[in-house]
Amino acid sequence: MKTILNVIWLILSGFWLFLGYLAAGVLLCITIIGIPFGIAAFRIGVYALWPFGYTTIERRDAGAPSCLGNVLWLVLAGWWLALGHIATGLVLCLTIIGIPFGIANFKLIPVSLFPLGREIVPSDVPFATR
Repeated sequence: MKTILNVIWLILSGFWLFLGYLAAGVLLCITIIGIPFGIAAFRIGVYALWPFGYTTIERRDAGAPSCLGNVLWLVLAGWWLALGHIATGLVLCLTIIGIPFGIANFKLIPVSLFPLGREIVPSDVPFATR
């Protein structure tokens, strides 16, 4: 079932969101300081491409540097990527079939705002790693 949802997601919004994350990652990787943020953008871009069957969990070893990095991320790219999720989610919620995909877009907003200190894992693993 998650394969079918991922294929429909890819057609409706996943590809465009992935391109947004890809563009943000390339722009952030231009400077040496931005490379960790670019890698985070690529990681979340793949998650935005195939979100069903995966979830995010907090990393226990993430500390103050990831908090500081999240503030920088929010200013540099997170705000714009979150706006993309909001716009896509609202458009998808206009139809009954698109409502689950719109809700999935809204669930991706916190990850797009604060990606550092989070790990993407399969949905059946999140409680096993805690």
